[in-house]
Amino acid sequence: MVKANSQDRVLALLDLFTETRPQWSPEELMTELGYTRPTLYRYLKSLKDTGFVMPTRNGRFALGPRVVEMDYLSRRSDPLIATATPHLERLSATYPGTALIVRWYGDKMLCVASIASAAAPASSYPRGRPMAMGRGAIARSIMAFLPKQRLMPLVTRYADDLRSVGFGDTPDDILAALKRVRRAGVAVAFGEVTAGAVGIAAPILDASYPIASLCITIGGQHANGELIDRISSEVREAARQISAAAEDDAM
Repeated sequence: MVKANSQDRVLALLDLFTETRPQWSPEELMTELGYTRPTLYRYLKSLKDTGFVMPTRNGRFALGPRVVEMDYLSRRSDPLIATATPHLERLSATYPGTALIVRWYGDKMLCVASIASAAAPASSYPRGRPMAMGRGAIARSIMAFLPKQRLMPLVTRYADDLRSVGFGDTPDDILAALKRVRRAGVAVAFGEVTAGAVGIAAPILDASYPIASLCITIGGQHANGELIDRISSEVREAARQISAAAEDDAM
């Protein structure tokens, strides 16, 4: 159902541009959204004039340069990135892999900063590429600290993914496994998001509520129990320090 509010309609149009569908024709947009031609062209003109979309040679539309400008401003203004960067630098210098910060919103997670030290980084998610929440250490480090009323819809939605990686056969099994992650303060996953990669992640909290995750991914060839335990301890402590700094900034 198309939302009546015009701002929501514009946002619904922008939401259609994805990694798998980066360009749309006006006809495809009308079919997908149900907008009339005059309404769609009015929105497209406004978005084109402000740089949010741009026409391509084949009569289609893609996201425009204003999006790149806003990404630059986000990098400059996000206090979490500034606070976390020294930790990312230290972790990536210590271990051959990728250290990253991932924010989450709705049912998506988005890498907002990363530093890689390995020649061939074991990570499939550079800054700006969204991740789903059904797999991997980052997702579980966030889910484990959510209140139950916020957690259960995610458990239901991603139950098949969680089962497929051996995280529990039933909702009760999944909740029990997430409680173990919460007690440990860190989640570990083996090849669930990127083949051959081990992810080790801890939540960044604001008043006990997860707002992001700090993760380091290393190649499986580097992984052993002792190394994973050492990285887990460092990632957990770094996430704690970032959380404390974020709370101080909010005061």
